[in-house]
Amino acid sequence: MKIKVLVLTGYGINAEKELAHAFEMAGGDTDIIHLEDIICNRKILEKYQILAFPGGFSFGDHIASGKVFANIVKSNLLDELIDFISKDKLIIGICNGFQIITKLGIVPDIDDNHTQVASLIENDSGHFENRWIWVKTEKNNSPWLSDIDKLYLPVRHGEGKFIVKNSGVMNKLIKNNQIGLKYFNPNSNKAEYPYNPNGSIENIAGVINKKGNILGLMPHPEAFIFKENHPRWVEGSIDEDKMGLRIFINGIKYFK
Repeated sequence: MKIKVLVLTGYGINAEKELAHAFEMAGGDTDIIHLEDIICNRKILEKYQILAFPGGFSFGDHIASGKVFANIVKSNLLDELIDFISKDKLIIGICNGFQIITKLGIVPDIDDNHTQVASLIENDSGHFENRWIWVKTEKNNSPWLSDIDKLYLPVRHGEGKFIVKNSGVMNKLIKNNQIGLKYFNPNSNKAEYPYNPNGSIENIAGVINKKGNILGLMPHPEAFIFKENHPRWVEGSIDEDKMGLRIFINGIKYFK
């Protein structure tokens, strides 16, 4: 039996089809469902093992990126979402989806109380960043990142700088091994701009919750699922081990 994946869509979301196709390629049975349809029938979530928040510009990024979408989920589906998480099901939020689940408080959720302690804010460069970057995995317990060392992925965002509420939050992130991905320069192993495209503290590109079943990340793994997605694929062989498809394969494999 195929693993059921629910990919959310809604006002301003624009990467749901790419994300759904990535899960289909990984072996999942994927449905794209509008947020309002889930609010009208909250039991829909019970049918699925994986919930995905795609990228885009939900509600035009008014107030702050992902804020309006997060508030709607919090006001209407928070109990169902917490129940979903408690059953060890998987959630992924990519780019705008990462902004949404961070503002929802389900990542990094360092104290298990679903309170927002981090955010994604305007890039240090002051403009939209659209480039390919390297990320490396940190020590973590997330099935999403199992057996992944590093990936080469595109970013496309205006508000991707990861920040935390205070030093105490950062200390817990490090202690709990909740930093899933970091930007880095493969030539120097550092992450000066543009290798860190937004100025995120500690070069953070992705974080997980304490249980590891929720992953939020700014780069787009669904945008590198074919070798032809790579900007230099015509120049020679592409290392498929660095493709984002591995994240989705891990998600499906977790339940098998």
